[in-house]
Amino acid sequence: MAKIRLAGVIRESIVDGPGIRFVVFTQGCPHHCPGCHNPNTHNPAGGYEGDTDRLLDAFRKNPMLAGMTFSGGDPFEQAAPLAHLARQVHDMGKNIITYTGYTFEYLVAHLKERPEWRELLEETDILIDGPYIEAQKSLSLHFRGSANQRAIDPKKSLASGSIVELEI
Repeated sequence: MAKIRLAGVIRESIVDGPGIRFVVFTQGCPHHCPGCHNPNTHNPAGGYEGDTDRLLDAFRKNPMLAGMTFSGGDPFEQAAPLAHLARQVHDMGKNIITYTGYTFEYLVAHLKERPEWRELLEETDILIDGPYIEAQKSLSLHFRGSANQRAIDPKKSLASGSIVELEI
């Protein structure tokens, strides 16, 4: 079990990635993007304390779920407990999508001082990266809010040394 600061959980979502998803909204975000649809998640002291075992127990109750989505806040602010949770979700044969306001390039550039970021990247099947930019908002994008955000295969990107984008 790992403790985690949560803003909330949605047990069934069809807007946070492909398939029916269990969505974990983490608490705490340093980006403060203008127009953010979750501004209540910015304060790292807000929300409530949860734990990964309880999240996994709730996830297990629905066999129709395709996987789990980490959103926020910014999940990379709590990368270690989320990587732990993601490993358990993968053990069940399900997938992980992680949203972040950081760019993939920024995350990779800071892996030495934040090794837990690599753990979460390696446990993420689809990474939606980049800050929300209100001027680039588009309702035609699948599972993204603004045109600058990318859907990335982080495992292949880490292995190849260059960004591998996905169509979702």
